[in-house]
Formats: sequence, structure tokens, C-alpha cells
Amino acid sequence: MKITGVETFLVAPRWLFLKIGTDEGICGWGEPVVEGRAETVRAAVHELSELLVGQDPLRIEDHWQVLRRGGFYRGGPVLSSALSGYDQALWDIAGKVRDAPVHELLGGPVRDRVRVYSWVGGDRPHGIREAVAAQVEAGFTAVKMNVAGPLPAIASPAEADAAVSRAWEAREALGPHRDLAIDFHGRVSPAMARRLVRLLEDVQPMFVEEPVLPETQGDALRSVVEASTVPVAVGERLYSRWEFKPVLDAGVAVVQPDPSHAGGISELRRIGALAELYGASLAPHCPLGPISLAASLQVAFATPNFLIQEQSAGMHYHEGREHSYLVDSSIFAFRDGYAARPLGPGLGIEVDEAAVRRADELGHAWRSPVWRHDDGGFAEW
Repeated sequence: MKITGVETFLVAPRWLFLKIGTDEGICGWGEPVVEGRAETVRAAVHELSELLVGQDPLRIEDHWQVLRRGGFYRGGPVLSSALSGYDQALWDIAGKVRDAPVHELLGGPVRDRVRVYSWVGGDRPHGIREAVAAQVEAGFTAVKMNVAGPLPAIASPAEADAAVSRAWEAREALGPHRDLAIDFHGRVSPAMARRLVRLLEDVQPMFVEEPVLPETQGDALRSVVEASTVPVAVGERLYSRWEFKPVLDAGVAVVQPDPSHAGGISELRRIGALAELYGASLAPHCPLGPISLAASLQVAFATPNFLIQEQSAGMHYHEGREHSYLVDSSIFAFRDGYAARPLGPGLGIEVDEAAVRRADELGHAWRSPVWRHDDGGFAEW
């Protein structure tokens, strides 16, 4: 079998899909995208295609090594995301060739179902109690919310109290038997993060996510980990196992590599194994489309130290399109807050190629928001 060609599709609301074709008619799908930089990743995908066209698609690990290391300059969000989409698509082909879901090729399932969580609250959370109650009614046993909108380096007591108050609203709606995750989104300075995690201890979050920016992690991250008993999670802006080792050394409890950013299925598997050495859990980051989620679930079913899976249903960026572009989206019909084990070959989904091609004719130009503080200075989104 040989790879005959590579196509990319820019599809709303903010995604990029990849299709790898072969001379035996079996194709594989991936989702290589950096939110807000889809066109840039698209260019990288097509540049890398010259390394794959004409090659055997089943040599997945060899292709991963060449795509990762074949250029003198490597890594970073754009190239790693391009690699991630290729890796997902190659595993999809491998599963279809062998008529087996990818998790069976990874050693078989280690659980019967995968716990998922749902989002509540946007960038400036409000109506938290009602939003959480709706997710509880829908059967979810865990939710995640943003801690706040833009925050100054040292927030006022009122701003800090407002963030904690929202967390308590969510906790009261959830009760003691469900879980709450709180995303700091890198908006908080290390000093303020240390204060907030202490104030949040009684809320007992499942974890706080990305309490400091990835470029300031190091000792700053360790200081947040050591400031309280709240578990700390990081990883959506880390792109390889080499970048995860320092944060594991800092003592994080949960790693969150993204299947569309951190090297695809192959590297998520390795990051999970690395985390296992530290007693840390894997909770893949996944606020993107159906191909990325399908890839993530394959890893979740085969990973012993998996914790919980993010999914984007109800996320405010996606306008209800989370499971669009599939012939049958029932794989994502979560029941009682869990995803059932996918039994179909490859990623376990069938992409509606006609719908994807129609969407690509329109494309999109989604960009990350640019925020400002009250004094006009730049604020982290």
C-alpha cells in the first residue's frame, strides 16, 4: 500500500481536517489545527506531505520520527499540530486495514467506558448555577469552568472573591459526589495563582488547569503546586514528551496533552506512560472537532492512568457544531457522563466527506480574541 495524496479542509467553526489517500482506496482522517492559525498549519501540512506521498502508511512510527525530526527546526505548535493530524490519519488507516479500532492496536481496552466532562461558563462566567444544573440533568458527573475573565497581576479582594464565589456556585449545584475542574487559562500571575488555589481548597476542585503560562512554568509552576492541596493540571500548550518532563518534575497531578497539538495518538500514548512514572493522570485536552475527540478516546480506552476526557459539546466557540461532519455521531452520545467504547475500525468514525468539502468551500477565519485591561494594556485570553 502506498500513500497517493494529502488533502486539507478548512471547516467551520475553527477546524482543519486532513485526509490521506492510498492506492488501495483506504483513507485516513486527522485534525491538525492550531486554533486561530488554521491556515498556517495547513501550509505546514502540505509542506510535510512530500515526506509521505509514495510511502507505506503502515510505518506509523517511522513516519512520526521523520515528520518530527526530518527538519533542522522542529517542534512548536504549528509543526507539532501538522504532525498530530498526520499521526491520527495514519492510525485511522492502520485500524481500517486490520478491521480493528485503534485502541485494540494499542494493546486493547483497559476500561469499558470513558468518563467525560462538559463545559459551563464562557470567558466571563455568569449563570453558573443554572448552567451546572443543566449539565447534571444531562447526566454529566463533572464540569469545567473558567476561573474569570481578564485578571490583573494582583487582583483585588473583590475580584478574587468573585472567582471563588462562582466556584462555590458550581460546587453547590454539583453536590459532593460530582467533580468541578477550574481553568485558569494562563490568565493568572504566579503570585495570584498561589493565592487563588488556597482560597479554592474548600471547594475541592478535581484540578485547576494551566495556573501559569507555559513559558513561566519552571519554579513558578512548582510554587503553585506546593501552595495548596488542590491538584494542578497542565499541558494544552506543551507539544512533546520532552516538554512534559519538567512539569511532572514540578509535581503536577494531571497532564493534558492535546491529540491535535502534541504529536497525535503516538505521542499522547508516550506522554501518558511518562506521567505514570510520576503517579500522575492523563486527561487529554480536546476542545476541537469530532476527529480530534475520536482520536483522544482511542488513547483513553488504552491508557491505564487515564482520568477524564474533555469534549466540546456546548462550548461557546462552536455554535452547536461539535459533532458535525460525521455520517453517524452516535459514538458521541454520552450516557450518564460516559462515552461507550468505539467498536468501528480505525478512529471509529465515518467522516461525511461531502459535507466537509462543502464546508471547505466557505472556510473560516477564526481568531483568538485580543483582550485589554481597564488601563488599555494587553490581557491574557
